[in-house]
Amino acid sequence: MSIETSLAPQTEPQRPSPWLWIAGATAFVLLWFALYGQLVPFSNWVVSLLPLERGSHLEEAVRFFVYDTPKVLMLLTLVVFAMGVVRSFFSPERTRAVLAGRREGVGNVAAAGLGVVTPFCSCSAVPLFIGFVSAGVPLGVTFSFLIAAPMVNEVALGLLFALLGWKVALTYLAFGLAVAIVAGWAIGRLHLEGWLEEWVRNIRSGIADLPVEEVTVVDRIKAGIEAVKDIVGRVWMWIIAGIAAGAFIHGYVPADLLAAIMGRDAWWSVPAAVLLGIPMYSNAAGIIPVVEALIGKGAALGTVLAFMMSVIALSLPEMIILRKVLTVRLIAVFVGVVGLGILAVGFLFNALFA
Repeated sequence: MSIETSLAPQTEPQRPSPWLWIAGATAFVLLWFALYGQLVPFSNWVVSLLPLERGSHLEEAVRFFVYDTPKVLMLLTLVVFAMGVVRSFFSPERTRAVLAGRREGVGNVAAAGLGVVTPFCSCSAVPLFIGFVSAGVPLGVTFSFLIAAPMVNEVALGLLFALLGWKVALTYLAFGLAVAIVAGWAIGRLHLEGWLEEWVRNIRSGIADLPVEEVTVVDRIKAGIEAVKDIVGRVWMWIIAGIAAGAFIHGYVPADLLAAIMGRDAWWSVPAAVLLGIPMYSNAAGIIPVVEALIGKGAALGTVLAFMMSVIALSLPEMIILRKVLTVRLIAVFVGVVGLGILAVGFLFNALFA
């Protein structure tokens, strides 16, 4: 008896159609807008169920918290998903390759622009800094990127646009880029490469060839989903903490007191706001609810944004991270130059939006 065997051809598992992914992403966006349009009646309904005295400070605080929590989280989810798709067009290696060899001036502009569209936070400062130095990127150009990436990021711009309007978001973008470009150029003009830590100066690695990969639409949608899981999963607690702080300010802090402290008439309010923001640690998503509450109470826009920029770009934890690659003297120069830029933005915003 003979046994006849036949080998069936191995078939690859069938992948879902790209159109299913596109349809799913479209359905997500449509559902997002439908739910977002119901936030006001939803928050009013929730507050009506609570045993709160109408018109009390506590009711105002709770109403702010109940409305802003889903609003900011939903806005963050949509913005992060969109920018996760954008991120699929970039990578640290490609970013480094674009900046390598750029001259100062043009390089500072390119670096700041890339900092806006490549969502790398301050926690990425050390590996990015080392990678830039090893690729021969000028020090000032590197600083332009490292200032713009956390400060003028897509989350800040998206939330500012949604919460405060396009004029504020666009002006913040313009002045934030100006700070990153001018501060990086100024640091580059000082020729402070000798103030890097010695082990960083000794790095002499070349740029690796970048593999050419075909990234599909499905890959980009998956990148957006992964970005939501990663970023929203890491920052949602900070956002709720920021909204809680904003709710307290909205409900309990007298408008007259806040306007006196952070108003346009107090010239010292802008530098005081910058000094107040440096020891704090937050991200754009976590601090913007506080910004919204402060502005709603009558605080000057420039003063509040100077506070926000100092929290994001000059936070003490970021300085501790950068200490691994920068000497204390270079960190002091970085803080001084960026701090002056933030002060200028604060005063200009107060003048423009008076």
